[in-house]
Amino acid sequence: MHTPELSVVVPVYNEEAGLPALFDRLYSALDALRTTYEVVFVNDGSTDRSAALLRQRFQERPEVTRVVLFNGNFGQHMAIMAGFAQVRGRRVVTLDADLQNPPEEIARLLERMDAGHDYVGTIRRDRQDSFFRRVASRAMNRVRERITRIHMTDQGCMMRAYSREIVDAMGSSREVNTFIPALAYTFAANPTEILVAHEERHAGTSKYPLSKLLRLNFDLITGFSIVPLQAVSVIGMLISVMAATMFLLLVLRRLFIGPEAEGIFSLFAVNFLLHGMELLGLGLLGEYVGRVYLQVRERPRYLIQAILEERPAAPAAEPRAP
Repeated sequence: MHTPELSVVVPVYNEEAGLPALFDRLYSALDALRTTYEVVFVNDGSTDRSAALLRQRFQERPEVTRVVLFNGNFGQHMAIMAGFAQVRGRRVVTLDADLQNPPEEIARLLERMDAGHDYVGTIRRDRQDSFFRRVASRAMNRVRERITRIHMTDQGCMMRAYSREIVDAMGSSREVNTFIPALAYTFAANPTEILVAHEERHAGTSKYPLSKLLRLNFDLITGFSIVPLQAVSVIGMLISVMAATMFLLLVLRRLFIGPEAEGIFSLFAVNFLLHGMELLGLGLLGEYVGRVYLQVRERPRYLIQAILEERPAAPAAEPRAP
């Protein structure tokens, strides 16, 4: 099997409408690089005709196309990890299938790697998302930077370039839930970021509604830092000190002034506040315990149904001596 210079990993989930345009632009951009490459598509349990279109593309260009077919939907990050397990290239680029990140930008990522960087992140220029989504993304970026040591300007852009060493390091990590750009950043020795173009989705709808984005960001925060647990502990200590002070003041008031006749609703408000903080702490603790639970079960992170790839020709048998 040949070892290409570049591997491109593309997770696919229900992208039937946009795949033909992706094929045209992606392969044209890669052919223009004048280097050896392969494209590894990972079908993440699509329920439309995405798998059939990927099979057809493999049949048309089997020498540079490989297709990994999941037997279910395991999520974008697990699809990328499965692609990482299959790549052969010295450099690896991840790319979404929706064409919001133009494949023509791959050349710029490789230029930064030529300059000595082992990990190239990206920042979307003129982002074509809704106002609410842009604001929420900036807010989560600030929260992440304050509680972790991971500094990414745009954590939601999956168009990134990785050296083979970083890909191998991520493959050796057995985390059940992980955030690939953040994990790669922790392994990178010389990371950098560049601005890339951002386009509107070519076809189809976004696979990341608000609920899934919140879940992903919560995984990112709890997967790379214990600061949330420490923050809840500090808040708990402060509330305990405030409660003890209030109790002491009430005792002194009763001794020197007399019992308090009113103020029952204030006590209810304080009680609700304390119960709310308890539930928050329990939920956060449960999140970490849940991650440990998922990890110790050691179930496979994904299941592969089939891999479409060109097999090397078997060596011809040597003729027997008479």
